[in-house]
Amino acid sequence: MGARIIVARELAALLKVLANADRIRIIEELRANEKDVSALQAYLGTSSSRVSQHLSLLKAHKLVKERREGKHKFYSLAKSEIADWLMGGLDYLENELVNTQALCQAVIEAKKLWTSED
Repeated sequence: MGARIIVARELAALLKVLANADRIRIIEELRANEKDVSALQAYLGTSSSRVSQHLSLLKAHKLVKERREGKHKFYSLAKSEIADWLMGGLDYLENELVNTQALCQAVIEAKKLWTSED
């Protein structure tokens, strides 16, 4: 199998994992520091089982890692580059969708939130 086919399949698998708004938000929330399921649940406004499902998928693709402290689990990004890559996606949206004022404003706000140090 050619190298381009292998790489294209791997990239497609990664994009499939990232093709979910909640998983993108989890990655961006973990950009600054580690969080537990309850913190992510509060941030996303969804059930803890749903957050756990997302985290399991992100862990399976080595995007998120888990640290145990007693019975408590904390999650962080395995590599910060994935969050940087997503910021590049915001730059793309900002440049491509200049005519859509509401979306541009949302992109600017998301960049501020996602790059702020909590």
